[in-house]
Amino acid sequence: MTMSAPCWRRLVTADRECFIPPFPLTARLSGLVLALLFLLACNALNPLCGSARPVPVLNSISPPTLTFSQLPPSFTLTANGSNFVSSSVVVFNDATLATSVNSHSMLTVTITASMISAPGTYNVQVHTPAGTTADVGCSSGGDSVVRVLTVN
Repeated sequence: MTMSAPCWRRLVTADRECFIPPFPLTARLSGLVLALLFLLACNALNPLCGSARPVPVLNSISPPTLTFSQLPPSFTLTANGSNFVSSSVVVFNDATLATSVNSHSMLTVTITASMISAPGTYNVQVHTPAGTTADVGCSSGGDSVVRVLTVN
């Protein structure tokens, strides 16, 4: 079977969108060859995706709850997860904060009492900006799920 592939081929998995660059298929490809192409296109082995940054994963925040009447003037909020890089930042209620990247699995920020105006819930998310991957089919950066800081 001969087939021409004039454009990038789009593959979608549960957690990413990937692209395979154009190339002619001159014979039936084995499952192993297709798997290798998929890994290359999905940044796992693609040498052109060296500057791609992973999507951050936010598993938990600490502390998860506070009492409004006992708020200190400031406190440290810790974000625990994975795929954090030097450019990852914590976003607290839509405000990007100065972030200390302690490791690929822990970020810390300082929250001031002025940022918590009343009891309620406050959204915490990790954002990693896209890297310089150009147009080579590499996904890069993104936003974690939102965790909630509850202030009683």
